[in-house]
Amino acid sequence: MGSFISKNEFPVDGRTVLITGGSTGLGLNAARQLAEKGANVIIVARNVARLQEGIAFVSQGARSREAQRFHYISADVTTAAGCARVVAEAVAWNGGAPPDVVWCCSGSAHPTLFINTPPEQFQAMMDSNYFSCVYMAHAALNTWLRPAASPSKGDDASKATGPGPARHIIFTGSFVSFYSFAGFTPYAPSKAAIRSLADSLSQEMNLYNAAHKNELPPVRVHAVFPATMETQSLDDENAVKPDLTKALEEDDQILTPAECAARAIAGLERGEELVPTSTIIRLVMTSVLGGTIRGGFWKGLVNTLLGWVTLVVMVFIRWDMDSKVAKWGRENGPSGMLKKKE
Repeated sequence: MGSFISKNEFPVDGRTVLITGGSTGLGLNAARQLAEKGANVIIVARNVARLQEGIAFVSQGARSREAQRFHYISADVTTAAGCARVVAEAVAWNGGAPPDVVWCCSGSAHPTLFINTPPEQFQAMMDSNYFSCVYMAHAALNTWLRPAASPSKGDDASKATGPGPARHIIFTGSFVSFYSFAGFTPYAPSKAAIRSLADSLSQEMNLYNAAHKNELPPVRVHAVFPATMETQSLDDENAVKPDLTKALEEDDQILTPAECAARAIAGLERGEELVPTSTIIRLVMTSVLGGTIRGGFWKGLVNTLLGWVTLVVMVFIRWDMDSKVAKWGRENGPSGMLKKKE
């Protein structure tokens, strides 16, 4: 896993991929690029009109229009019932076989200062970002890991050839999964929780992978950490984001959703469990890996060395950030917004 050997650890040709948040942004572009690699794709979101436009865009990229299939499901994935329905519908559409890959891309952000945030937004952030991952993973893993509830096409053939390639559950985190700053307090905990979920589930899958070694495909758990992307969601965030927060992130790298999706998929193909999509995210990630899988000896060694360097650098970054926030308070007051010139 994650070695320097050029083996594709994330083959999707002829396999079925389900993507929540698949009608816009990262989810939509990942769906298109996986279709170009031969995947059958199901996209999930709430807005039917956007889903219809999205599935048309995704299907246009099909490697083989005769062989590949595409489907959309309108659903609220912030509820357990909604996620269970999505997985059940996906299995029915897929001829009784569960999807091979589930990628949780749905989510939202409400970057505001803590005391200015309406209390309901704290729950909304957890529902939209964290619980949408928890409930979808729970529904998918129960379908994958309970043999009696995991019918698959060609059972006789699968017994003859073995359990098949790994299935993948992919979560979507953020830079603030590793390091947050003023203005992201309502949002960052929901993304940090996703990283923790991925780490703990990754270890837990060893239990089932070992117990069902000759019966079921192994399950791999990943978390992708996108850079800031040019999307409508970013425009919506900036509409409520404090000026202070904008100033603190002014050097942030911005990618197109297509660029971010390509980097994420490349990391998955390399077998990475945690997939950063920019250099700064990778550097910060190495300083807080904790019990995360390191991806083999050599990659683990490189990440450890980078982590040592980054730990020292982070002391100065935190000092710089604190200084900027304090200076802002002295010059502009506690609102987080620029003081209006009289």
